[in-house]
Amino acid sequence: MAAASDPAPAGLRREGSSRDILGECPTWDARAGVLWWVDIRRPAICRLAPATGAFDSWDMPGMIGALALTEGPGLIVALERRVCLWNPASGAFETLADLPEVEGHRWNDGRADRQGRFWAGTMHNITRAPEGTLYRLDREGLTPVRDSIAIPNSLAWSPDGTRMYFADSLQHRIDTHDFDPITGAMSQPRPFAASTPPAFPDGATVDSEGHLWVAEFNGGRVTRLAPDGTVSDRIDMPVDRPTACTLGGPDLRTLYITTTCQNMTEAERIAEPLAGALFSVRVPVPGLPEPRVILPPR
Repeated sequence: MAAASDPAPAGLRREGSSRDILGECPTWDARAGVLWWVDIRRPAICRLAPATGAFDSWDMPGMIGALALTEGPGLIVALERRVCLWNPASGAFETLADLPEVEGHRWNDGRADRQGRFWAGTMHNITRAPEGTLYRLDREGLTPVRDSIAIPNSLAWSPDGTRMYFADSLQHRIDTHDFDPITGAMSQPRPFAASTPPAFPDGATVDSEGHLWVAEFNGGRVTRLAPDGTVSDRIDMPVDRPTACTLGGPDLRTLYITTTCQNMTEAERIAEPLAGALFSVRVPVPGLPEPRVILPPR
């Protein structure tokens, strides 16, 4: 919980005392009552049990871009040059798919769709050149579905699974696609909502009314967008760079928000002492249970 001196707006609380270099991909596990997320740069997987305050983290052997739940005890992780099944109890990794070798690239953002496929995108780790690719992992293996991406973000699906959201962040907008839940095919993109530069859309999640919550990096806010793209709510943050969000808690009405302290100047660190912290805030509309990946044949 935020200390009394922490400059957090009313209703917004700091969860725990950990601080991420680049927190991303918060994911609520309703069965276990825990929040998972990644620190891409540390690199580590983190876990918080809000009911007890227990916090755990596991160092990773390389940069980790995303994770997702499965039906079993393991997590899907997008790690370095592969997608793996990781067992938190043993620490073992089982490679499910290898990423084609592209110099200087890493994973960024990923999520399971409502049919149990895993989606994740890649990006150039340094230049942010439009060289990244969005991939889908299903029973057919790892398939590229969209290329020429600078920073892949905002992966989410409508409650009925027929609409997909995705952003190439440096275009400062979120696109929407018609989505075929049976085949996993996505239509050509249509502009959905824009961020005013320097803000750009980062991680996102959909609530039970079909509104999209999106963290606006460099914008200092998390914005709720109606299905027509208009703003229906907004959470102002005490940091400039929220990175991603998800809805969790026993009633799925707690919005968890990750942030970053990466590449900040000393003056920025003094001005934003909570940069890198994990936040939560209660919201009126609940989220949806996080989908679980159906593992491909091994």
